[in-house]
Amino acid sequence: MPTQVVPIELGDRRYDILIGSGLFDCPTSYEQLANSAGHALVVSNPTVGSIYADRLVSALRQIYLDVRLVVLPDGESHKNAETLGLIFDALLSSKSDRATTLFALGGGVIGDMTGFAAACYMRGVPYVQVPTTLLAQVDSSVGGKTAINHPLGKNMIGAFYQPRRVIVDLDTLDTLPQRELVAGLAEVIKYGPIADAAFLAWIEENIDSMLARDKSALAYAVTRSCRVKASVVVGDEREAGRRVILNYGHTFGHAIEVGLGYGTWLHGEAVGCGMVLAAALSARLGLVDSAYADRITRLIARAGLPVVAPPIATDRFIDLMQLDKKSEAGAMRFVLLDGPGSAALHSVPAEIAAEVIERNRTG
Repeated sequence: MPTQVVPIELGDRRYDILIGSGLFDCPTSYEQLANSAGHALVVSNPTVGSIYADRLVSALRQIYLDVRLVVLPDGESHKNAETLGLIFDALLSSKSDRATTLFALGGGVIGDMTGFAAACYMRGVPYVQVPTTLLAQVDSSVGGKTAINHPLGKNMIGAFYQPRRVIVDLDTLDTLPQRELVAGLAEVIKYGPIADAAFLAWIEENIDSMLARDKSALAYAVTRSCRVKASVVVGDEREAGRRVILNYGHTFGHAIEVGLGYGTWLHGEAVGCGMVLAAALSARLGLVDSAYADRITRLIARAGLPVVAPPIATDRFIDLMQLDKKSEAGAMRFVLLDGPGSAALHSVPAEIAAEVIERNRTG
């Protein structure tokens, strides 16, 4: 499979996303990175590390003077300040300096925490994303959003900090549990309604192939998703405008994750349900017709993602969404659909959001 290169053109912070097979443990994937003569710290978790860490460390030892590994607890419930401190412990105990590069080997949790640690350590050291889940490959590894969670809100403590490279090795999807693959499809589906109507139609035609792990279908989906996200990020790196559309479904989704407890639903599962609720809210406000909202719901259901809200009390749901980063001056704001392949940020009264939740919930 030929390697695809998707550039992120951000001036002096420019970097490439490499997409292909056999990439993550090939030393040439990491050539010409800054500070390659220095030290490297690979950050992973027990699940991914047990399969891939030795191979990545071996490849990096052909380039870097010293390569170390730190293994963090697995799961969204550990994406917090305490776990972040384990990365700093590893850096400081090995006397790592500014010639150290961090490598995030894992899914979105590992990528977010490694990036945030890189942004903070000595006020900034380089890092490389090596995403091993579909969700991380198409979304969280690209664009420089880094963060940890707080008990009161998801991703509320973080920084915009771009990686030096993203290595998307599609072979790592071979060991991805089916539930994780399905969760990743939520972020693939997202790009169609918000920015690429033709891609939405392609997803509808190929969803079964992706669920069956057809490598060519997954390769196309990952590459197209990264190209859409790259175009949005390059135009609005720090989410001052259009980049906010990438949060479609996330206001509802983050509230579900916090309300149920981190890790009860996977991030992609919560976002999938959040996209259904956001589509229903779009139709409720007359921004799209009900047939289009139903189309989005059918696709999300075909992917195997939840399409009804969990039994979180409505008042609790609303309170959590009011903590969302898009809220402004106390007003709730949602990314909503306003036509095929088009989305925008809208202020919504709490009572209308509550109505949509109650019409689309279990329990």
